[in-house]
Amino acid sequence: MKSVRAEGAPLQKGRTRGKRPSSSPVAHKTAHTLSATQAERTFSDLLNRVRYRGEAFVIERGGEPVCEISPVKPPRFTGADLAALLRSLPKPDAGFWDAVEEATRQES
Repeated sequence: MKSVRAEGAPLQKGRTRGKRPSSSPVAHKTAHTLSATQAERTFSDLLNRVRYRGEAFVIERGGEPVCEISPVKPPRFTGADLAALLRSLPKPDAGFWDAVEEATRQES
């Protein structure tokens, strides 16, 4: 993992303002490493870099990784996913269809 300071991209106010990157925000290459103290002091800028640049950060305490802050992956469920889910469900038996017909008659 690379250090933010070693990479030459210090956390500074105003440097992360702008549009969301055109590529997927979760397509970050390597998470940057920050101490808990540095993350605390620059938290707002840290969140801007995650949101607008799609960067990820590993937060360390005492030199040990504690957590990762990264962009949230958007939920993805396509029509093909729905079709696959429906195909995987058990097929209704004849008794089910009889119950549906009876319920439909009672509704009329």
